[in-house]
Amino acid sequence: MTNRYETVFILTPVLSEEQAKEAVAKFKSLLKDGGAKMHHEEDWGLRKLAYPIQKKSTGFYHLVEFEAEGSIIAEMELAFRRDERVIRFLTVKMDKHAIEYAEKRRNNKSKQKANA
Repeated sequence: MTNRYETVFILTPVLSEEQAKEAVAKFKSLLKDGGAKMHHEEDWGLRKLAYPIQKKSTGFYHLVEFEAEGSIIAEMELAFRRDERVIRFLTVKMDKHAIEYAEKRRNNKSKQKANA
C-alpha cells in the first residue's frame, strides 16, 4: 500500500544555484526509481535558518510531496545522511487532513498568482 509523504530538506548555502538544482534532481530521481509518484514540488530558495546549523545561518529549502511505499523513505533518508550537501531533512506521512490542507494551500497560491 502506498502512502502520501511530504519531505522538506535544506541544502548548504555554499552551493551555487546549479549545484543545488543538481542535488534536488538526484533526490527526485531516487524517488522516481523507487516507484514514487510525484504530486507536488516547491523550491523555497535561500532562507535564513532559525538557528545556526554547522556554523551556517542560511540554506536552500526544497519541499517534495509524493506517494510511495514506506520502504523508500529509509532509502531516501540514508541518501540524505550520506550527502554532505544536505544539512537537515524531515519526512512526514500525510493523513487525509494534511493532504486536504496542502491542496487547499496550493489552490490559494495559484489564485493569488492569477490575480497578481
